[in-house]
Amino acid sequence: MMHATVPTVVSAEVVDALCAIVGKENVIYGDEELLVYECDAYTIEKQLPNVVVLPQTTGQVAAVVKLCAQHQLPIIPRGAGTSLSGTVLAVTGGVMITLSRMAKILEIDYRNRRALVEAGCVNAWITNAVKAQGLFYAPDPSSQSACTIGGNVATNSGGPHTLKLGVTTNHVLGFEMVMPDGEIIWFGTRPDGGEEVDGYDLRGAIIGCEGMFGVVTRVLVQLIRAPQMYKTMMGVFENVDDASRTVSDIIAAGMVPGAMEMMDQLITQAVEAAYHFGFPLDAGAVLIIELDGLAAGLDQQAERVIEICKKNKAREVRMAKTDQERMELWKCRKRAFGAIGRLSPNFLTQDGVVPRSKLPEMMRFIRACSEKHGLRIPNVFHAGDGNIHPLILYDEREPDQVRRALEAGHDILNMCIEMGGSATGEHGIGVEKIDFMAKQFTKEDLDAMRTLRRIFDPENRCNPHKMFPGSKRCADFAPRKQIAA
Repeated sequence: MMHATVPTVVSAEVVDALCAIVGKENVIYGDEELLVYECDAYTIEKQLPNVVVLPQTTGQVAAVVKLCAQHQLPIIPRGAGTSLSGTVLAVTGGVMITLSRMAKILEIDYRNRRALVEAGCVNAWITNAVKAQGLFYAPDPSSQSACTIGGNVATNSGGPHTLKLGVTTNHVLGFEMVMPDGEIIWFGTRPDGGEEVDGYDLRGAIIGCEGMFGVVTRVLVQLIRAPQMYKTMMGVFENVDDASRTVSDIIAAGMVPGAMEMMDQLITQAVEAAYHFGFPLDAGAVLIIELDGLAAGLDQQAERVIEICKKNKAREVRMAKTDQERMELWKCRKRAFGAIGRLSPNFLTQDGVVPRSKLPEMMRFIRACSEKHGLRIPNVFHAGDGNIHPLILYDEREPDQVRRALEAGHDILNMCIEMGGSATGEHGIGVEKIDFMAKQFTKEDLDAMRTLRRIFDPENRCNPHKMFPGSKRCADFAPRKQIAA
């Protein structure tokens, strides 16, 4: 079994072979060009891969993977690089396989409500392609205008509307994956109309594996009928506690909205400065609630939601009057991370989960954490399922601020686990949260996970140094060696 303990060296012979497989124009190996690939959206840790290849077919992916297997080289699958936990970081270097040029929607089957897409297909493109037929693809990460389906499969991505409809695993029927030895296997429902592949549900086991089992190249996704009507509201509250109680009360009343999203005052002010929607700048919290479904009965549900908001001291509840206004509201919410540039040069996004009933307590803890570490921490999160996204603001030019940001993140995730929650809801473990795996799982749990990983990747070459305790960090290695002459 290979465990890389020194930075990877890729020979000139291998680079030439990669160029022969995908074309010289699809191979990147100069340090300046590689800078684009030194990290994903988790920017605290950076490391250059030795070489990046951009294949255009599954056959090319398989040939690249076989070549890497022959030379015992690590491979790192990458989509759009929107991961927020260092999932696609080349910790010791290696060959990064970027699937951004495999971005086609190959087939849309309206009769069976499904679509076959390449792994590099951008999430939002699927809905855009089928919305004229009254269909859509449900998982909607905030980065859906950039993130790819392959990356969504790797981290089992969610999004605001997965409160009601579920996450990626609930909407992916099957996929093609290149194994670490180069073999091509289809998992799950076949795209040719055939039945499910016999045996265990390995499709479900692979979704969320963070690219550690192989390279997904094609995905068969489920399409669903768009709701007949939406009722989208914005509740304005004096504080996060009142808004959090509203979330619990709505669920307790027997309603499951399509989405319930919360933004605190600091993030609301940044979003308003950036996008000018009309958010109240003095509100302690804004709660976005969207009901969807059949038109019959939706008005009554909306009235009940407004009643619950007012019972919890909402000073006003605004209803989106047009579909355009609804879309603008969601555009502001999904671009909230982008607005943070107005507040800070850098931010660290956390992704913990707590029981809904403990959201007020968690928000109080985050405020105390902000004071303790002397850093601002605005909050925007999926309140309906307790998936929090505190944004820890820091300046990477100040080493002490980086240290304090990391400590604040650790404090927050530790508290999530103590409250009976999880260290991640949808961003994955990557390199960022390795230390929390041993806190959240027993040794037996982790051993079982490692055993499953070895079934797919016996040599631990596929996206190595991720997820498991004991994995190496970028800081453990000297600067990357040059490609051998």
